[in-house]
Formats: sequence, structure tokens, C-alpha cells
Amino acid sequence: MTRAALVRIAAVQMNSGDDLQQNLHSAAHWVAEAVARGASFVLLPEYFCLMGKTDAERVALGESPAQGPIQAAMAALARQHGIWLSAGTLPLISPEPGKVFNSNLLFDPEGRCAGRYDKIHLFGFDNGDECYAESRILAAGQEVVTFETSFGRVRPSVCYDLRFPELYRQAGGFSLLTAPAAFTYTTGEAHWALLLRCRAVENQCYVLAAAQTGWHPGGQRTYGHSMIVDPWGRVLDCLADGEGVVCADLDLDYLGKVRSQLPALNNRVLF
Repeated sequence: MTRAALVRIAAVQMNSGDDLQQNLHSAAHWVAEAVARGASFVLLPEYFCLMGKTDAERVALGESPAQGPIQAAMAALARQHGIWLSAGTLPLISPEPGKVFNSNLLFDPEGRCAGRYDKIHLFGFDNGDECYAESRILAAGQEVVTFETSFGRVRPSVCYDLRFPELYRQAGGFSLLTAPAAFTYTTGEAHWALLLRCRAVENQCYVLAAAQTGWHPGGQRTYGHSMIVDPWGRVLDCLADGEGVVCADLDLDYLGKVRSQLPALNNRVLF
């Protein structure tokens, strides 16, 4: 099967709250907007289904694989629009009592789950005013994953993963790197765009980043700035604040041109 040289990709930016049904409704609205703009691959942000007042609220939503209302809603959304839908992150039950995996699921245009990635790196931050420790409620994933799609290979990652470039240097290239996130405003303002552009340049791939934005229940503030970066490090689209969608074309011909003219991936010495 011949792959299209241009693939319209999109990232949804959300201000998720503590009402699951409202969050699912909002996600569906923005996915439909992305499709109306021509997208055939859409990424939702981390924790699109819930940004509650307490961590326990998210754990309580934990679903078994292929079961539960959140996964059913995402499968139906992908099938309805006939798109690849990368469902940000949602909580999947883990073997560790009181903890869930923070899982990115990919649904194909038929609504089938085509891949799963459990967030490997768990965020920890304490500057005296803000303190976060995801390990209190999250179990860490153990496997680096590559998704196979109709337009090429996709390397999924989640938020804090962006600080660990070795995750993206595993054997095998990919056309697209996805990064659903809920970056804090403090760390996002300092590092978000820098990390995304670095990962695009060093891996010579497109980067699609979907973010949470604004204030959430419990007083957490996220940075927003969902964006799409090309293999040369150029920002193709960015939404600083508020809910919405960023869109751009993933150009496989251009990606090949960049890799041909500057064959950095082939020139690697250390593995």
C-alpha cells in the first residue's frame, strides 16, 4: 500500500476538570474540530479524562485493559471519525495496590486499540512552594513502545519522558514522536518548548505535543502551549493558552530530505 506523503496531524489542548463526562464531551468536541480541519491523526493531552482535586480521584477511575467507559468512548470516537486517535493518558489498573498505570492508548480508524504505552518516567518536583510525586499513585511502565500506523512508525511518550532523550534513541527510527502532557506552569515556562524542539532535531522527526492548560481543581496550573515541531526544529503551530487545536502536515518527503541532507541518524557512533 502506498503511503500518502502528507498526513494532517493535530493536537488537542484542554483545561480538564474533575467532571469525567464533561471532560469526555470536551475531548469529543475538539477531536471533531481537528477532523473538520482535515486531521487523520489526533492526540489528546495527558489526563484528558480527569484533573481532579486529589490524586485518589484519578486512581478511582482505573480501568482494566479493553474495558471501561473511558476506553469505550475513545474507541467510539476514533471509529466515528475514521481517524487514528492517540488518547492522551488514562488510568489502567496496575498490580500495585492503590496505583494505576498512566497509559497512552492508540485507537485505529476502526476503533480498535492498536497500541499501549505506560508512562515510564514518573515526575517528581519540589521547589518549596510546589511539590509533586507521581510515584505515590502511579506504577511505572517498563517497556519502550513503537506504534505502527498507516503512515509510518510513531514513538509514544508522556510529559516527563521528554527529559530523558535515551527513550527516543532506542533501535529503529520513527516519523512521529507524540507527547501528551500536563506540564506545570513553572517547569513548562522554563523547558517545554526547548525539550520539544530538541527531541525533534536530534531524532529528525515530527513532534506532536498536546497539553493541559490553565488552572485546575486543587490549585494546579498547567502551561499549555500545545505545538507541532518539524524535523528541522521549526514550530509549525502553537496554541499558548485556552482550549483548542493545533494542526499541521506531516510531510514524509520533507522528513526524508532532512535525513538525507544531514544523515545524523546514520552517523551515530554510541548506542
